[in-house]
Amino acid sequence: MNCKICLFKYFYFCLFLIPILNANENEEAKTDILFLKIQELESEIADLRNKIESQNYLIEKLIKESMNTDEKENLSNLEDLTLNAEIRFEGVEDLESKDQVYSAAINALENQSFEEALNLFKYFVESFNDEEKTPLSYFWLGEICLINNNLEKSNDYFMNLISSYPNHYRVPLAHKKIGDIFLRSNEIENAKDKYNFVVREYPNNTASSLALQLLKNME
Repeated sequence: MNCKICLFKYFYFCLFLIPILNANENEEAKTDILFLKIQELESEIADLRNKIESQNYLIEKLIKESMNTDEKENLSNLEDLTLNAEIRFEGVEDLESKDQVYSAAINALENQSFEEALNLFKYFVESFNDEEKTPLSYFWLGEICLINNNLEKSNDYFMNLISSYPNHYRVPLAHKKIGDIFLRSNEIENAKDKYNFVVREYPNNTASSLALQLLKNME
């Protein structure tokens, strides 16, 4: 009789416990889904920040001045010159020319004219020196080469940014991009090491969230 009572209690306990376990599993699944959605949003925010950053300079320029027809023609002529690798204004630090070259490069990038953007950014880093625009030019050169699957050159440009401008706000993302290069080259351990470096050294940067997501996907 006691055995029957115990058996009844055991089945009753199981029937009571199963919904609790299922509820816990559902909560864990919901938590995982929420975490992934947050990471996806962070990635989208990072992409939007890239686009906004490339547009800010153009917006500021339009606010400060209104370009007349002659200025537009001069800009067009300057773009033609920059696309000719044999023509360089050695040592020129004319602010207007510098701004025009960078503006033309950003325009080409926004229009996805990657070859033109590559030539313009290369011309900029070879001809001018600017504490803000030069490191950004190196970053975009690395990004364009990565898009074109020119991994070695992409790595060189990102390393130029990291070594020459170690305190620039694009450095964490440049490190993450080098991890992407390792991943594309099937150097999995090197990619993991680089992503872990980003997470460890830049925990509050968006690049860290992107690196964490990639590490999770590689598990």
